[in-house]
Amino acid sequence: MDATQNNFWMRLALNEAKKAKEKGEVPVGAVIVLNEKVIGLGHNLSIKNNDPTSHAEIEAIRNASFKLKNYRLSHAILYVTLEPCTMCFGAIVHSRIKHIFFGAADPKSGVCGTCENLSKKEYFNHRPKITGNILKEECSKLLKDFFRAKRV
Repeated sequence: MDATQNNFWMRLALNEAKKAKEKGEVPVGAVIVLNEKVIGLGHNLSIKNNDPTSHAEIEAIRNASFKLKNYRLSHAILYVTLEPCTMCFGAIVHSRIKHIFFGAADPKSGVCGTCENLSKKEYFNHRPKITGNILKEECSKLLKDFFRAKRV
């Protein structure tokens, strides 16, 4: 994957994040790609669904698994605007996603290198490759603007 392709897919994830923002959700979006095709889209829906597991990554994984009729997404690539948390990383491992590309680092709960790097833990039977900082400024700005508006 080159930078142009990564930016393209991350922009789709940003579009998903904007959908979350429009619904009053924390603006995080995710896209799952397999063989250059989108197989899953998701954005945060925890408030709407009254479900703490309705993070963007989980929603995208659910959609991709449903579409493929398979809980394994072995060669798929995840693009997400915010570094995954522990829960989402667990779902990524269980679905066997091959590579995680994320936008903004999460200094409070990111486990792909910021607070912890779970991909380095030997006790997992699957370790996705991780690349951060894809469209970092755009992803960070969306989140910062959202929380700034909440404080006003």
